[in-house]
Amino acid sequence: MTQSTAYRAAYRLEMPESRAGSVIVASPHSGRHYPWSFIRRTVLDERAIRSSEDAFVDMLVAEAPALGAPLLAAEYPRAFLDLNRACDELDPAVIEGLSRGTINPRISSGLGVIPRVVAGGRVIYRGKLSQDEADDRIRQVWRPYHDCLEGLVRDTLDHCGEAILLDFHSMPHEALDSLSRNRDQARPDVVLGDRFGASAGAAIVDRLEAGFAAAGLVVSRNSPFAGAYIAQHYGRPSRGRHAVQIEIDRSLYMNEQLIRPNGNFQSVKKLVTGVLRQMIGGEDALPMAAE
Repeated sequence: MTQSTAYRAAYRLEMPESRAGSVIVASPHSGRHYPWSFIRRTVLDERAIRSSEDAFVDMLVAEAPALGAPLLAAEYPRAFLDLNRACDELDPAVIEGLSRGTINPRISSGLGVIPRVVAGGRVIYRGKLSQDEADDRIRQVWRPYHDCLEGLVRDTLDHCGEAILLDFHSMPHEALDSLSRNRDQARPDVVLGDRFGASAGAAIVDRLEAGFAAAGLVVSRNSPFAGAYIAQHYGRPSRGRHAVQIEIDRSLYMNEQLIRPNGNFQSVKKLVTGVLRQMIGGEDALPMAAE
């Protein structure tokens, strides 16, 4: 973790030398730049504060530019600011002097645009943030990322007639326990969220599901994750804008306790690259299964 207090670029954008197709790949929760000014205000240790981070997801999808698709990856972590929330999802329990507006379930649970808690409901801060500090995070991190993403979507629409946003995330293995109540349903390795058809065309999600399934993974749709702000905001299938939230079980490729890639990381990366190749290039070849 860095001790710098200055803002750095909100994102990393890698463009392909030659664009192939209409796919955009994004990783909004894999940022790992933790400013020292943030670290000194948290009550959590390094491992706990990283529990909400989609660690190494940007590395899993790193081959996207070589395959012909832009790759947009966040630099700041989800615990600092959540790019998968609307910029007005502000929590009065964590921001000083904020008048109580509309409180949705995400804010009530501490998972607004500036989260109050990390995984497991563990509180992040000592005290509250000032509204100026909250506004600064949104101005310096949230807006640049979404301005870039919106620009990518519009440019892709102009050149290709459609835009397909593949928004990659990871999920704690324990998050899948809610599905284990149904003994006839296998625990999913991948969850595809298209907001029950509202954010992406069925043919696109079918291709994604077929790619992961052919690689030997169990795929679920919209359960337990249907897609949050990014899928909702950018997914407009009737306008040629498609967005799918892709959640991958962290235990497949990393040690969740130590926050390190595990021995299967390269196999899972190869698998994900195969799915991306199929989606970006429209190839019939299916990805190889993880070892």
